Amino acid sequence: MSTFTFENKEVFYTIDGTAEKTLVILNGIMMSHKSWEAFLPAWKNHFKVLRVDFLDQGLSQKMPDEPYTQATQVRMLKALFDHLNMHSLYMVGISYGGSVALQFAAKHSDYLAKLALFNAAASTSPWLRDIGRGWNKVAKTGNGEAYYHVTIPYIYSPQFYTKNEAWMNARKEKLLPVFEDQNFLDAMTRLTNSAEGHDVTDSLKDIHTPTIVIAADHDYLTPLYEQEKLVDHMPNATLNVFYECGHASMYEKPELFTSSILGFFLDETTHYDIN
Repeated sequence: MSTFTFENKEVFYTIDGTAEKTLVILNGIMMSHKSWEAFLPAWKNHFKVLRVDFLDQGLSQKMPDEPYTQATQVRMLKALFDHLNMHSLYMVGISYGGSVALQFAAKHSDYLAKLALFNAAASTSPWLRDIGRGWNKVAKTGNGEAYYHVTIPYIYSPQFYTKNEAWMNARKEKLLPVFEDQNFLDAMTRLTNSAEGHDVTDSLKDIHTPTIVIAADHDYLTPLYEQEKLVDHMPNATLNVFYECGHASMYEKPELFTSSILGFFLDETTHYDIN
């Protein structure tokens, strides 16, 4: 476990495994490096796994005194990769992390070998923007249970939430103390605000990195048509759909999540640029 300094801010990261290829995992907005512990056994035999907490997330420094956008997270990642002398990266981004991954690929594709995007979109739609603004209104009340109920149920598919009620109740019990911390809610508000301006629509055609795009048919935050748009405009992207699955694809379909990453990243087949 380590930290490095970026623009006078401390950023937390951890590296597991000693393989030649480096896998970088970019968190969803409510996640941290700890969210991936269960996946490490499957990954670290094949990759050196770099997990990093974004600014305002996990153990990285909080940002109460200055507004920022996801472009700040992109600059932080580049600085981290330069600090670690890492290139030819296999990058995974989910949700918020997928937005940052797309922005990174648009600016620094020379750092990437392959890219996997889960539940991501080219831009923050008015739909998602207003959902986020609703989250922020509730966050201001400091009511952790209310914040839970306006965020978590919509991240999962109705089928999964209903069939796994005991698991969801256990998640609620674990998350409520976190959601009742006003410092966490304030950081979540800033992270949510930082995503409002996400838009790489005009740059998609220039992202030639071999990419797998994963959609979920019951994702109500970044619906399937958002991933279809990515594939339609990115020259070397292919689409896979997880069925009976919501926005939290890594929790609802962990085996498919893992196999999609390993299958795509370990495949040595030549990938031809079709343009």
